[in-house]
Amino acid sequence: MIRGRGPRASARSASGKPGREERPDTRPRCGLCGKSGKLTKTKCCGRWICDDEDQYVLFSYARNSCHRNHRRFTLCGFHHEEGHTGRWQDCRNCRAAMETEMYVYSGTNEYNFEKLVDPPHYEPTRCSKCGGAIVLSDGGYSILGVKYMCGECLARGESLLPTAAIADLPRRSLRRRRNRPTDAHRARQRRRGSAAR
Repeated sequence: MIRGRGPRASARSASGKPGREERPDTRPRCGLCGKSGKLTKTKCCGRWICDDEDQYVLFSYARNSCHRNHRRFTLCGFHHEEGHTGRWQDCRNCRAAMETEMYVYSGTNEYNFEKLVDPPHYEPTRCSKCGGAIVLSDGGYSILGVKYMCGECLARGESLLPTAAIADLPRRSLRRRRNRPTDAHRARQRRRGSAAR
């Protein structure tokens, strides 16, 4: 028998070197980022996803958690959290619950396992002061009723309330807005102070 010829010699690894054949990796992986470490299944659709929601820092608004991103920023997660029945792709309640722009974003963003097919067309949301386009999914805007105001107008000190409406507010409500103590608050403080003595 000639050396190097035989059933074992024909087996090559993925690198092309003779040796053992590599077995395919059958471990479950996160359907969003592909990692195979600490995983869990989503409650909404039962897909494997990183079990990393504990890594999110409260009020950081970071998008670094696969599990949180899928639960909070997709129609699949929204549909489940709201307790709707049927498939999220066909749900009229989900469609009616949000602006069309947010519906499209939630159904087509990178946090989805399955994206919305043929999303509806929408006109961009406009600032009621300057007319500039507002991307609702990015945040940084204010809303009052059906009026939106962009972050730039907010930074300039603009208001969605008409000037006449601000002037008509009772002085007492303006005082509360500025975080000044009310008469009732002062009376409570006096009572607490006398009780402590």
